Amino acid sequence: MSNEHTVLSVKDLRVYYASRNGDVKACDGVSFDLRRGEILGLVGESGSGKSTATSGILKAISPPGRIVSGQILIDGEDVTEFSDEDMRARRWRKLALIPQSAMNSLNPTMSIRAQIADVIETHDGRQDASALKARILHLFSRVGLPSRIYNMYPHELSGGMKQRVCIAMSIALNPAVVIADEATSALDVVMQRIVAQTILKIKEDLGVSFVMIGHDMGLMAQVVDRIAVMYSGQLIEIANVRHIFQQPAHPYSQMLIESVPSLTERKPVSPSSGITHDPRNPPSGCIFRLLCPHAGEICTKSRPPLVEIRPGQSVACHLWQKNGSAAYVRSAV
Repeated sequence: MSNEHTVLSVKDLRVYYASRNGDVKACDGVSFDLRRGEILGLVGESGSGKSTATSGILKAISPPGRIVSGQILIDGEDVTEFSDEDMRARRWRKLALIPQSAMNSLNPTMSIRAQIADVIETHDGRQDASALKARILHLFSRVGLPSRIYNMYPHELSGGMKQRVCIAMSIALNPAVVIADEATSALDVVMQRIVAQTILKIKEDLGVSFVMIGHDMGLMAQVVDRIAVMYSGQLIEIANVRHIFQQPAHPYSQMLIESVPSLTERKPVSPSSGITHDPRNPPSGCIFRLLCPHAGEICTKSRPPLVEIRPGQSVACHLWQKNGSAAYVRSAV
């Protein structure tokens, strides 16, 4: 994909948290590109580093966390070089966030109207009252909210409505990239689908690019264009949805796919052991080797690079090796 179609480029991002016994490498060398008008799903178990990676992109890491290294390019500008003031000016306009918990992120003492107006006027200056109201009501229509909530307060809205208020706020200044951090995890299945459809509609209508963090592989399959899989702070596979569901290349990706419930096939329960090592002292070589059923000697010696094994699918796994024609094939195990 050419640079002109890439709206966000993350290169070797490392975010560590200091502790008495050494740094916790919560995000350790993550790289990916986000294309214009694309929804990229970022998946993995709790503790895999998904939210840390996206907090790093937003420069929203609080002590004892810190961005150790890496580049975060949005429309050609490196976010890591921005001052706090520069970053505040670009949040909502360049990068916006749909938080996991709408109830905790909305101010209970302010009306919905006042909270969205605050976002707009902080960045665009004082607005004519009638024009501002029209702008807010237009945002409501984009996310499927009724105009009657204009003067209501968060406690008067359902969970799904509060989440769509957060979506409306995230697109109020037409940002290039919106990060949706577990935006559907606190909702019932009906509201999950409504919120997911709202995100799809915004992508189609406005061309906004999304990074969508989540655990639900079934929901991801219906919404995102590509999926990036993280394990213990590292990106181990990235592929379009069809490839990763039909032919997952990394053993961990295969475990995630197998965890998706099936209506036609009864599968045995196979609980994951989760992350088995101390994140302050990760194993040498492949980060997944302690759980991998195919780990060999090479997996203990070197960290596998993320390589493209077929168009639209890249994986970090020593099982995939070049054959004589330079194509990647999976080795016998």
